[in-house]
Amino acid sequence: MADNSVILLGCGDVGPIHEPVGAYSTLAKPVLAGADIRFAQVERVYSDRGSLQVHSGGGHSRVKPHMASVFTDCGFDVVSLASNHAMDWGEDALLDTVALFRDKGFHVIGAGKNLREARRPAMVERKGVKIAFLAYCSILQTGYAAGLDRAGIAPLRAHTYYEPFDYQAGVPPRVVTVPYEEDLAGMVEDLAAAKRTADVVVLSLHWGIHFIPRLIADYQVAVANAAFKAGADLILGHHAHAPKAIGVHHGKACFYSLSNFIMSAPAHTPEKAAAFTKRYGTPLDPDYPHLGYGTDAKRSLIAKAVLSRDGVKRVSFLPVLIDRQLRPEVLRHGDPRFDDAVRFMEWVSEGFDHQFAVEGDEIVVSGSRQGAAA
Repeated sequence: MADNSVILLGCGDVGPIHEPVGAYSTLAKPVLAGADIRFAQVERVYSDRGSLQVHSGGGHSRVKPHMASVFTDCGFDVVSLASNHAMDWGEDALLDTVALFRDKGFHVIGAGKNLREARRPAMVERKGVKIAFLAYCSILQTGYAAGLDRAGIAPLRAHTYYEPFDYQAGVPPRVVTVPYEEDLAGMVEDLAAAKRTADVVVLSLHWGIHFIPRLIADYQVAVANAAFKAGADLILGHHAHAPKAIGVHHGKACFYSLSNFIMSAPAHTPEKAAAFTKRYGTPLDPDYPHLGYGTDAKRSLIAKAVLSRDGVKRVSFLPVLIDRQLRPEVLRHGDPRFDDAVRFMEWVSEGFDHQFAVEGDEIVVSGSRQGAAA
């Protein structure tokens, strides 16, 4: 690449709760080292303070501060704290986590001591290219969103409506989701402002429907289109704990879910596995007792973008498979698992404008001419 080209690698959810922490990054570290900027989503809070909130997803969302070393091991530069678990232990634990990452030299986005700080972009410059990163979360419990004088998460919430579409009693309704007008307007304002000072704007979104294969909510497509029109150049999505569609909107790539990157959770019991399958329609993988997010949770990808002063020059992804030790392994062309990953991404991306082309160990993403304005 030319000297003024910047390589960005974007990863999904990171937040293992089991030790030794240093083992998780060993397979992926050489690939991550080849980037100029590395991004990840933070799935836990790192603190000894706080109290478990009534709406939380469980006590394992808070871990000891030393376990944040996994982010240093991977060499990440920018991290988003805009997750559905970031306020599970209240304001103190969140603010401890913000301070911890900033003290370690990370650019932190998506959370803060008030709404202004949570919505503030991180401005990163490499090789003369200015890149702005912003982050928002759509999966927020009551009280988790930041306020004018309240710590929390940058919100991008969605309303849910249930619309009957058949005259027969008992037919499941159509689920309609739309973004909150005020949250969407705030994001659009932030993106437009960032675009005025940055060459490239990268948007991180913790959103969507977890565990269920392929399913994309209406509001996600509406938000993606609005974001790209406002100035975003690339969307890195997560929360689903499985890879989801890659869609090209207005000539720009949206990764609806990058899946897990380095995660672990309490072991699932037979009772939990049965309840999970009944609720989400997908089983848990018995070979991955500490990755209890469905059979596709071991599938992952790293988004790769080549950036310049003129914008995003090229977008691709690297297929990743998480091994039984919960280490992400970047797959290589020629490996049957690589081909399986490409087929899977084609399947989950059906219905979205996209074209995939294998070039070396990467899958280049582009859109069709017919879908250039979609």
